[in-house]
Amino acid sequence: MGKRADFAWKVGGEQGEGIDSTGEIFGLALHRLGHAVYAYRHYMSLIKGGHTYYKLRVTPEIRRHHADDTDVLIAFDQYTIDFNLDSMAPGGLIIYDSRFEARVPDDAGVQLLAVPMTEMAREAGGAIMKNMVAVGVSAAIVGLDPEAFRPLIAERFGDKGEKVVAQNMALVRQGYECCIDAGRRFELPPPLAEPGPRPFMNGNDATALGAVTAGCRLLFQYPITPATDIMYWVLANLPEMGGAVVQAEDEIAAINMAIGANYAGVRAMTATSGPGFSLMQEALGLAGISETPVVVVNVQRAGPSTGMPTKTEQSDLNEMLYGSHGEFPRIVLMPATVEDSFKLAAEAFNLADRFQCPVILGSDLYLAGSRQTIMGLDYDQVPIDRGLILSREDLERLANGPYRRYRLTEDGISPRTLPGMPKGQFVGMSNEHEAESNAETEDAAMRRLQMEKRMRKLDRFDRWDLSLFYDGDEEPQLLLLGMGSSYGPMEEAREELAARGIPVGHLHLRLLRPFPKAQVLPYIQKAAKVLVVENNFTGQLQELLQKELGHHDRYEGCRKYDGNPFTVDEIVARALQVVDSIRPVSEVS
Repeated sequence: MGKRADFAWKVGGEQGEGIDSTGEIFGLALHRLGHAVYAYRHYMSLIKGGHTYYKLRVTPEIRRHHADDTDVLIAFDQYTIDFNLDSMAPGGLIIYDSRFEARVPDDAGVQLLAVPMTEMAREAGGAIMKNMVAVGVSAAIVGLDPEAFRPLIAERFGDKGEKVVAQNMALVRQGYECCIDAGRRFELPPPLAEPGPRPFMNGNDATALGAVTAGCRLLFQYPITPATDIMYWVLANLPEMGGAVVQAEDEIAAINMAIGANYAGVRAMTATSGPGFSLMQEALGLAGISETPVVVVNVQRAGPSTGMPTKTEQSDLNEMLYGSHGEFPRIVLMPATVEDSFKLAAEAFNLADRFQCPVILGSDLYLAGSRQTIMGLDYDQVPIDRGLILSREDLERLANGPYRRYRLTEDGISPRTLPGMPKGQFVGMSNEHEAESNAETEDAAMRRLQMEKRMRKLDRFDRWDLSLFYDGDEEPQLLLLGMGSSYGPMEEAREELAARGIPVGHLHLRLLRPFPKAQVLPYIQKAAKVLVVENNFTGQLQELLQKELGHHDRYEGCRKYDGNPFTVDEIVARALQVVDSIRPVSEVS
């Protein structure tokens, strides 16, 4: 029996061996049977070759993390065993392809089971189908009926003909039958009590769905890992809603097209990752000075430069907060969960239209690419707010001369028009402009007025309900504070620390600019220490907190920058070090 209440399974080998399809079929089958599943892919920047694994965690309730340990490892080669051995749970099971002789240290504390996966697949028509044997083996280990996989295999391979479907199903059954009497079993957690069906999706899918639900009808994008899945989702779904996807020649073109579409009145966005976001910086300034709404999704990955395209990081925060030359208002959102990705993507369009400025949605690879069971999305709670757009009737009623796009207003927001409106013409240039004539200007006094006008736009920002999540003790000794995909492991770390008797809270920021000082400061003031958890080297989130809130002596860092998401154990271990520094060790159980 598995030791924990949850169950963690992993399959690994070289890219090109069907690792992803193995994990996707097994995970989706468990999801459709009503289980809560979290699926995480670890892969390299290669089409074929190099180590990859696909990990599934099945839990009694929905979780946001792929688990620190692994109960069952399906290994297609020795390197998979070597690479993943340290993460095996005590008493875990390694099932390996008998085409090689598995080696583990005598004190590894795991069990080995050889299965002739490649041999079975070759006899059935091709070694590549060994992954279907692995699916069958996995079914036997957890006591699933092999027929549970038939609909999924038909969906995946049906376009290749019934013969291919039958071949794959036969191998699933062979794998099942060769291990049904192996004597090693792991019990799955019970399915979720609430009736389904439920979505099984990742942050990229949810971001794309949120955008489309909010009325986005044009996506301009250049493919880049790990944001490309947004383009694929939109390409598969938006045309039937009257929208379109344009694959631009580069990221510079993509953001300029998105700005142009928004200028014309169509909700449009672009999505990219670090290198592409760097190329977009000048155009962000164009949107800022021309006061044109635009939504930019930045799915962060490990940098700098090309860095590690398939590894996660949160090192673009400063670029999202301050990138581009000059100064202009912007809004920076960072979703914490899949559901959050949907909600904040939808709200980004309302904020962009309302405040007539760029809105940046900062996701990261771990959240963007990990598929998981969620309870659902509230599609009916996505209001549409187009902001101050004058109608034709409004323009007809203008009594004080021609339409003035950049007139000075108390709240910094000037009503805009759309191309083709009679009496609504204006030049949306990248130069500074006059308030009365819309013409280009270098007048010092007007420059000051226009800068002040733009920069006070966010003074009346009122969507502070988007700013944070909090859970935990009302008077915490230790406050865990993070952003983005670290939400899942931090949530579980808080629970473990609380179980040790430590008064602890978990604050997760979703709005980084404008910074929600009034909402965050009380949490900082209540805690003896604040442990800032972030996937970068320099502590960019900690620096932001110090800049906005002070209390420099309260912050401690928990940073990871090796391309991998945080484990619960890493956060707990660092938290205990901080707790030890503020009270005697004897008080910590």
